[in-house]
Amino acid sequence: MKISIVVPCYNEQEVLRETCRRIKDVLASNGLTDHEILFINDGSTDSTPLLLCEFAERDRTIKVIHFSRNFGHEAATAAGIRHCSGDIAFLLDADLQDPPELIPEMIALWQHERCNVVYGVRKSREGETFLKKLTSKLFYRFFNAISDVPFPIDTGDFRLIDHKVISEFKRFSERKMYVRGLLTWVGFRQMPFFYERHRRFAGTTKYNYRKLLRLSLDIIFSFTKRPLKLALELGAASVIVSLLLVLYAFVSRYVSPLPGWASTVIIIIFFGGVQLLTVGVIGEYIAIIFDEVKRRPQYIVDELLNLDTPVDKDQPNRR
Repeated sequence: MKISIVVPCYNEQEVLRETCRRIKDVLASNGLTDHEILFINDGSTDSTPLLLCEFAERDRTIKVIHFSRNFGHEAATAAGIRHCSGDIAFLLDADLQDPPELIPEMIALWQHERCNVVYGVRKSREGETFLKKLTSKLFYRFFNAISDVPFPIDTGDFRLIDHKVISEFKRFSERKMYVRGLLTWVGFRQMPFFYERHRRFAGTTKYNYRKLLRLSLDIIFSFTKRPLKLALELGAASVIVSLLLVLYAFVSRYVSPLPGWASTVIIIIFFGGVQLLTVGVIGEYIAIIFDEVKRRPQYIVDELLNLDTPVDKDQPNRR
């Protein structure tokens, strides 16, 4: 059984040596000799590309995909899955918040349950602020409520996927991807694995609240049509409100001697806000359609190291 470890990287020079060492130690100590470690350099601007080239020169089981620029974590993860050749693959962040030492336990659960996916469920999240934990918890519960497919709560990218899931994922051609959502959407038998999530080994997070908000909106609009239905429901509710206001206008004509301007302004603002919100929701979906119909690649590969067979038709430079 061959194992693939997929590790997206963006400006992780402080932690990469430790990440590589711990992954290699875990695989060696458990006799998992048939393996490959795929590092995806997502357009890093620090010493990450040099370190990855050094790793690849020293060890043929370490394979590197260099992007031409930063395309985002989802694109990097997707590239790793598309290029992996293992019977099973692990998705692992480079910051060591998800301990690679748990890999043997996840394999044991996969074998015992005969499932296709083992997804990590965080029992705790060290080193994260209360606000971040709260907003994350609220977002994923909100997303689960509006999604057509139920998603496990308190999960991240850390998971094991087998060859069936890998094969199905490689068939997806969409550009705006939410990888963990698609890995749930494919179905098959999926089992939770509960663990304690650690604080970052070194370095700082690449996601501020503005980026997290943008990511959240991208996830919602790219993975569910529910906002369009909400816009329709909001429009229907505004019609009901307008009918009630018409009734109020007739009543107030005989009750109130002087008509007020405040209620008129409130009504205008309310209906204007509803219209702008609806137009904004439709605009987000049109933007997604605009990106998809252009058929641009999800990412551009600059160079492949220790990968002999490119997945894409246009073969990039490789060693």
